[in-house]
This record gives sequence, structure tokens and C-alpha cells, in this order.
Amino acid sequence: MKKLTLFTAGLALLLAGCQKETVTNEASLIYKVDLTLQSEMPRIPVVPFTKAEMDTEVLRQLQAGGIIRWENMNDQQLWSAVVQSDSLIAVGYQPENHSGIENNIHLIDVKQGEWLAVKDALINYIVNETNRLHPEKPVTASDILAYGEKGLPYFNIRVYDFEILAALRRMKVVRYVEPTGYGLEDPNRSSSGCGGNTPDYSLQNGVDYTIIAPNAKLSWNYSYSNIEAAWAQSTGDNITVGLIDTGVSQGQNKLNSQYSSGWSTGRTITRKGFLEDCWLWWCTNQGVYDDCGHGTSMAGTIAAPRTSAGSSVGVAYNANLVSCKGSEDVVVNTSDEKDGVSDSYYYLANRNDVKLISMSMGDVFWSNQVADAIYYANNKGKLMFCAAGTSLSWTSWWGVIFPATMSQTVAVTGIKTGSPMEKCVECHDGSQVDFVVVMQDRNNTDRGPITLADYSDQPNYTGGSSVATATVAGIAALVWEENPSLSKTQVLNYLKLNASFYPSRNGNFGWGIIDAAAAVNAVP
Repeated sequence: MKKLTLFTAGLALLLAGCQKETVTNEASLIYKVDLTLQSEMPRIPVVPFTKAEMDTEVLRQLQAGGIIRWENMNDQQLWSAVVQSDSLIAVGYQPENHSGIENNIHLIDVKQGEWLAVKDALINYIVNETNRLHPEKPVTASDILAYGEKGLPYFNIRVYDFEILAALRRMKVVRYVEPTGYGLEDPNRSSSGCGGNTPDYSLQNGVDYTIIAPNAKLSWNYSYSNIEAAWAQSTGDNITVGLIDTGVSQGQNKLNSQYSSGWSTGRTITRKGFLEDCWLWWCTNQGVYDDCGHGTSMAGTIAAPRTSAGSSVGVAYNANLVSCKGSEDVVVNTSDEKDGVSDSYYYLANRNDVKLISMSMGDVFWSNQVADAIYYANNKGKLMFCAAGTSLSWTSWWGVIFPATMSQTVAVTGIKTGSPMEKCVECHDGSQVDFVVVMQDRNNTDRGPITLADYSDQPNYTGGSSVATATVAGIAALVWEENPSLSKTQVLNYLKLNASFYPSRNGNFGWGIIDAAAAVNAVP
């Protein structure tokens, strides 16, 4: 799937012949919505910055520290990002007197009452203003809305005029306005993304893995988290893990017909696809299978079966898995990917069997749309693990990426073997990190953990904060099996209490390395 490229308002407005259409329903007639602007509009017209100018400004802000948040950008910068992407924005909304959405978003019904009235009023405003500014080529709501109905209080819509964007930012019923398709375009931004997840026949027994019954391969790094010892008591049985990634490979039998096999019988894998490739009003779902390799690696780390086939074994090899394809690659920086990820969180949050969610992807841009979905999942009791970030050396100064920066998620990164504790070459660290996993040989930084390849029973290396995150998610499943009635807070506390730095917290590595066996045995 190709990522969307810049197209102009002129192209998007070639919807000639459409009739003006607004959204009207009972809620819109009952509730009066005040769209009065709360501050003065800027002088127009505004000339957008070029893509190069915007990238320079974004990098300047990143070097100054922190994640890029669109609400901190001025009108011209925000408009430039819209123009220099796909013209799609996310609009978060709420009734005039509502507050505290982070804590009560799971209680909101956006399909009725004031919430529906506000959404309809905003959509009607955008449609009417677009048609006022472009009377020669009118549009309807269905022409410019994207990705369909949402269960959360935001919608995605195309905006082609600075005046509309600036006005939305000044309405008290609007929580946020942000471009969803803008991203840094450097092709070397990540070295732990797609490609290369093929079987590695150079792997050596006693170095990269050890053979355990019934002829499974145990990754060399599991010993640092005492995972094999934890299996004497727990293997993740009857615990369901949600994985948001790039899907799982259709060619990897251990994630398809042989997922429930060997010592890992009686469990299920579910595959869901939430990534859509959209152009104007046409969208095509990209299915459930992995075209990247990353999702397959993470699924293998979490829950690959323990069999006699000589394949690698996952941390929670008896857990159920729900794989959600939400992104094309590990950088969530297109409108399609933000929609896929937020829809994945929303879906998993509403599954009662899912206890924890692992996502080894992210970006340097905060997405309020994705954050809404994470607030929702958090309030529904899900324990969420996110990767701190993996980059090339030239971007290693970046801190922890979004959404691992959120307090509602648990941030994980990877470290090297030996002392003193040191992050892996490509891993991010920082004050938001909660746990670490040994996943890189200090003396051979090309050597990482083993996991399932896209096909074959012969494993492949994986690495970065991605595999560290999947590993901790697997450990959490081991702990939760001991007492499925535990809350997410209680499970997280058992992980903290049995980590290497507890009761202290390290400034870059959080609570440190989890002792999986100790954490499992601590559960009454």
C-alpha cells in the first residue's frame, strides 16, 4: 500500500455536480449548538510554508525537546501541515459545558443527544463554508468526511480553506483540530521497520538459542528476564493479548493453522484488519495479513507456540492472540494509519476477553485522535504497553515517542547485555520509560532476540524497543494467568515490585528488568 501524497484543493474539489447536503437529525433540532468564535480571526489570506520549511520547524521543535503537539503550532503552521499532506484533519468535539473527557470518554454515546448535535453542527458548518467559498464546485458531507462513523468524539474530514481551519480552532465545542497525514519524510528514520524478516540459517544453538522440549528454540535473551523459570507456573493460559501492528504473515503457519499445536493447544488467534487505503471517497481495507514483517515478529515474541518443529517459542506460548492490522509500517504517520490504530484500540477495548494490548509502533507527533482511543481503552480496564522508540543513530537524540509518552500507557525499551545499563544502539530512553528488556549483545550489536520469520520454522533476529515491548506484554500475560481477576493496576504493581530497580526508579530505564518468575510467584 502506498502512502498518500500531497494533493491540492483544486483536485479534491473536482466533485462537480454534487448537490449541497447537510446533516440533520432529531438531536440537531433539539439542542442548540453555539459555534461562536472565542477569539479574533487572523488576517487572511495566509501563505502556507513549503514542506521543507515545515520539516525544518518540526525538527527544531524536536531538538528543543518533547513530542510535537499540533495545538502548540500557530495557525499558519497548522494550515501548512494540512496543505502539505492530504487535507484531512481530525476534529475532536464536546458539548459546551463538558469537561474531563480523559476520565469519562467510555461513558459517552456520540450517536445521540448533545454529542450528536455538536458533531452535526460542526460538519454542517464545514460543508456550508466550503460551498460558500467554492460555489462553482459544491460538496456534500459524504464527499469530504472520511473513514465512516466513529464511536469516539471525533471525526475525520477534508478541509481546503484556511478560514475554516482557523475558525474551528476558535470554537468552544472543539477540543482539537489536527492534520492527520503530515509526517517527516526522511526514508532513513527507522531501521526496525519492514523487510528482511526471512529465516536466518546462520543462527547457532548455544549462542542465539537453546533447544528445549519438545524441540523448540528458546531465545538467548529470555534468561535475563527469568522467563523459562516462570513457565514452571504460568504460560499465559486463558489470557488474551491484543496486538496492534502490521498484521501477521499469511505464510507463517505458527500464526495460522498451527497456532494451537504442540504444547500450545486449546487456544485461539483472531485476525482483524483496520487499515484502509483511501483516495478521495474510495477506501479499500488492506486485510489482516502482514506485508511488512514487523507484526509477525511481534506476534511471535508474544505468543509463538511451543512445538517440536524447531521454531522459536513466545513468552506467553499458551495465550490467545488478537492481531489487529492498524498500520502499514512502524511509523504511524499517515491518516490511514492513525485511523487504523485508533480503530484497533477501540475494538480491543470493547472485547471483554482482551486484558492487555501491545503496540510496538508510534511517531514523534502526538495524535489526539489516537489518544482518545487510548483514554477509552484505559477506562475500559486494558493494560497497554507501547514501544519507547527505535531509530537510526542520527535520530537517537529523540526522546520517548508517542503514544509511549502517555501516562495511560506503559513504555518499554531495549538495553544491551552487561553493566552499566545501556540502551540498545537504536533504542530510545527517557523519563517516561517504565521497563527494559535485554535484547542486544553488547559485544555484537547485530545479535538480537529470535522470533518467527515470515515463513518457515527457522527463526530470524528481531530488535529494538519493539521486541522489548512485546516481551513485557508476554510477561504480563504470565502474571495475569495466576489470577485472572486482578485489575490492570494490580498486574502492573507485580511487574514493578519484581523489577531490578524497585523501590527506586531510574531516570532513563524506569523500574528496570522484570524478573518474570518472581512476578508470577508473587501473585497469591
